Amino acid sequence: MKKINFKSEGLNLVGNLYYPENYEEGKTYPAIVCSGSWTTVKEQMAGLYASRIAKNGFITLAFDFRNYGESEGVPRSWENPQMKIQDIKNAVAYLQSLPEVASDKIGAFGVCAGSMYTLMAASEDIAIKAVATTASWLHDGEAVKLFYGGEEGVQGKIKQAQEAKKKYAETGEFTYIKTISTTDETAAMFGEYDYYLNPERGAIKEWSADQFAVATWEDWLKLNPFPSAAKLNKPLLMIHSDGCVLPDYTKKYFNEVTSENKELVWVDTEMASPMHQFAFYDQEEEVTLAVDKTSTFFQEAL
Repeated sequence: MKKINFKSEGLNLVGNLYYPENYEEGKTYPAIVCSGSWTTVKEQMAGLYASRIAKNGFITLAFDFRNYGESEGVPRSWENPQMKIQDIKNAVAYLQSLPEVASDKIGAFGVCAGSMYTLMAASEDIAIKAVATTASWLHDGEAVKLFYGGEEGVQGKIKQAQEAKKKYAETGEFTYIKTISTTDETAAMFGEYDYYLNPERGAIKEWSADQFAVATWEDWLKLNPFPSAAKLNKPLLMIHSDGCVLPDYTKKYFNEVTSENKELVWVDTEMASPMHQFAFYDQEEEVTLAVDKTSTFFQEAL
């Protein structure tokens, strides 16, 4: 693995590039861009999957999106879907520039919200030849009401975001809330979500549990990835379960994809939704399954 930098709309983004164990100078390899859940940094699930998938013959890239980790961009911790989609496209363009990458054999892989951004990027970017997702978070205007307090809660958060953006434009001052909390109900994630609370899992020093830009809410809650499904005419693999988040939405997206080369892997679990979601972030059984299925898919599709 080596640390790299590339530009996305003038901002310097920092990533980790992983190579196959049997890498040979002078050969070219298929490459995969890996993206993790919302608010996350490259050292979390994106890096875990990138390092594991690379062992199966790929060059892989996990990077910090703008506003996060070691990458540039302000406000910090601003989860902006359109910016993330553009960053994925620019990560692909960076891979295309590398002599060791087969520029016509680049795929994209996403976990949770990274799946949503990856699917949308792949629907727009012809350089992405195949796409795979694991435990995808896919929402629309109705789904967000289930998580964010119904219509009233959603509209309240959108108003907070608009006020935060106005304040930033007028004063240059950012408005933040906690990313996760078990006691503060205003946190972006409120509850006992062990992955984000446990230092042995996702609560690592590179990630902030205390900084979530309130400006995020408008961009996040208004996002609807479903129109992109009709434009995704390329090989697709989706891995999900009834214990992951919004299972019917993953099925809906899969069914609306026009590609004939598509596969939906449904994993058996006794875990209730959405708790199985977090197992795909770092638990050995789920990660191994996803890495194996994804690697085989990309070996055939690229």
